[in-house]
Formats: sequence, C-alpha cells, structure tokens
Amino acid sequence: MGALDIRQAVHADLPALIRSLGQETYFTDRLARQDAGHGFLLIAWDEEVAVGDVYVWLAPAEEPELRALLPGVALLTHLEVAAGRRNEGIGTELLRAAEQRLAAINHTKVALGVGLDNPGAQRLYQRRGYVEWRYGPVATTDVVYHPNGRHELRPELCRILIKPLNRTHHP
Repeated sequence: MGALDIRQAVHADLPALIRSLGQETYFTDRLARQDAGHGFLLIAWDEEVAVGDVYVWLAPAEEPELRALLPGVALLTHLEVAAGRRNEGIGTELLRAAEQRLAAINHTKVALGVGLDNPGAQRLYQRRGYVEWRYGPVATTDVVYHPNGRHELRPELCRILIKPLNRTHHP
C-alpha cells in the first residue's frame, strides 16, 4: 500500500472513482450536492486508485427524528471501503478526516446511522468514540446503487450514533 491520501472529491475524479468503486449515479449525485453546498465527499486514495469514501451531509437530515433531535448536526453517510481493502484502517482514516474537517468549520458534534445488521461497522464507530443516542433505532432508507446505473430504495432500521467533536484536538 502506498501512502493514503484523503481529499475532497472534484469532478475530474469521477472517472477514477467509477473505475475503482463503481456507483456512477451515486458519485454524480454527491458531487452535485457538494457543488450546491449541501455537504462534501471525501475520497481515500492509494496512489491514483480510490479505495474508500464518505459523504458528509450538511443539509437538514431526511429523517424527521434527526431533524427534530439533532438540528444542524452533520451526518456521515455512505462510508465505504473497497472490498479488497477492508481492515487496513482506511475507514478509520476517512472518519478521522471527516471529523477534523467538521471541527475546523466549527461543528461540535457529528452523527451517523448504522444498520442493525452491521456489527462490524458499529464496532468501528464505537472505537472512534461514537455512542448510541437514547431514542432508539430510526427508520431510514438505504439507497443501493447498481452497476447498470439503477438505484433501489430499501427500508433500513438504523442505530443512530453521535460523537462530540473537540476542536482542540483537531488542528
């Protein structure tokens, strides 16, 4: 593995993202949202190969419970690491980069949803200091992006995890 480089995606990255991670519809949508100021897309690069990504959602949450109970809190969505590159610390580095960037722009907390059937991801988030909120699981929608460009909406019940961001630890 070369030196991992995590940076915000730009439109010129799209061909490399699609080659490495697929999901053209997803990345096109997230770049458009980023352009509109609704969030930012961070990509983990190993040399010129995209090996992971996370989208930081800054717009109001789609779920009414999150809008009501976590107004203005950024959400980490669609954290993924390429299948052959999992368990190498890439997800941890993506989380760290997103948290540092949020702290630098004066966010004091971040939240995310993780499916009830994803204990591996839950362990990662808990190791990074995320704790489950007290209001129980929330009904969300998982968007599955297929290689043919089609996407599918699936209901998903998620645990909501929150982490305070301490700006003094993030230069």
